[in-house]
Amino acid sequence: MTLHSRYRHPVWLAAGVRTPFAKVDTALASYDAIALSVPVVRHMLGSLPDGRRPDVAVWGTVVPNLTFSNIAREVLMDAGAPATIPAFSTVMACSTSMIGMIEAAGMLDDDSMQLALVGGVDSLSRIQLGLNQRLSDWIRRFQKARSVGEKVSHALSLKLGDVSLYIPGIVNRTTGLSMGEHTEITAKEWRLGRQEQNQIAYDSHRHAVAAWDQGFFDDLVISMGDFRRDSIPRADTSLEKLAKLPPSFDRTSGMGTLTAGNSSPLTDGAASLWVATQKGLERLPSHVPRVKLVDWEIAAVDFRIEGLLMAPAFAIPRLLARHGLAYDDIGLWEIHEAFAAQVLAHIAALQDRGFLAHKAGVDRELGAFPRDRLNPHGGSVALGHPFGATGARILSQTVKELAAHPPGTRAIVSICADGGQGSVALLEAG
Repeated sequence: MTLHSRYRHPVWLAAGVRTPFAKVDTALASYDAIALSVPVVRHMLGSLPDGRRPDVAVWGTVVPNLTFSNIAREVLMDAGAPATIPAFSTVMACSTSMIGMIEAAGMLDDDSMQLALVGGVDSLSRIQLGLNQRLSDWIRRFQKARSVGEKVSHALSLKLGDVSLYIPGIVNRTTGLSMGEHTEITAKEWRLGRQEQNQIAYDSHRHAVAAWDQGFFDDLVISMGDFRRDSIPRADTSLEKLAKLPPSFDRTSGMGTLTAGNSSPLTDGAASLWVATQKGLERLPSHVPRVKLVDWEIAAVDFRIEGLLMAPAFAIPRLLARHGLAYDDIGLWEIHEAFAAQVLAHIAALQDRGFLAHKAGVDRELGAFPRDRLNPHGGSVALGHPFGATGARILSQTVKELAAHPPGTRAIVSICADGGQGSVALLEAG
């Protein structure tokens, strides 16, 4: 099943800003999701000239917190935004802030809704623990007891087995397996070797370090106190070092290929971008990079059969075929690196004629995939992956990259998501 859209009026994406990204329990560990988001939103609002403001805000986070009822609204209020800006929250696992972009784009017109502030966040260092359901039910009923006798009677009904904490796990609820465990299955199905996965990871770090050194991220990343630069990209990594790391998700079969080095780390961070009509662009500073949103596709597959993170491999060829495009017609490819193996599985599927024809339903030649155009300034393995922020990070990064290309150059942005879903966008330099 897929969803897609083309727009009757031009929709533009303009680059936003993000925090530096940090591994869980390190430089950003003291910030919860709202505290990470507020400086980003303040910077975005403060960049608008003459007191201008967005017409709507969309924000998302994947890891829940009982104190957040509508994080989009709460972030805006804490950031000092005008209270008259409507704001709503959204979530679709790792695609969260890309879905926010798609939702905002569908709301825009050139009359009353011209500019949207979109973004997302996750603080994996500040995961809230909870009570299990039985203990929660017992406490609620205890509070409702009216007399001392009722309270004593209810207290005596509590069993030792009812007293436990709920600790959220990063696993799929249906299967009970983590994304890494699922991707190990995919890697074996597509016969993806450890060496080629490590090459993807090495390239990601190499490109990310070079991009930072060349100043590419200077206007995309704001500081958080003294923390000014992503801490995850490693200039000292090598294929030899990556080869020495033990498997992370299949430690017993002797065939595990996913390691901490070729997988994206648990990460804290927040990111944003602008979504605008032509009139909405006029509210933004002229120097902000912007590109056209041409089309998008959301795919969902049965992950018990196809692989948990394989949905983009279905969406990409369908999106290209709808526009009569081949892989070589895309000048820039940004594929989210949840795992190096997942990126390689997508590329393998995109070049498999049987997969394209019988599974994706695209019976046309799309050509060879241009690996040299993939993630030129680093991907999630090196930069990090705060689930709710990744979509906005990749989109803003792509906007800046693509805006420097000649008009008409196209980009594909692809994000896989837990639950067998994925989102893909087709962008064009204008």
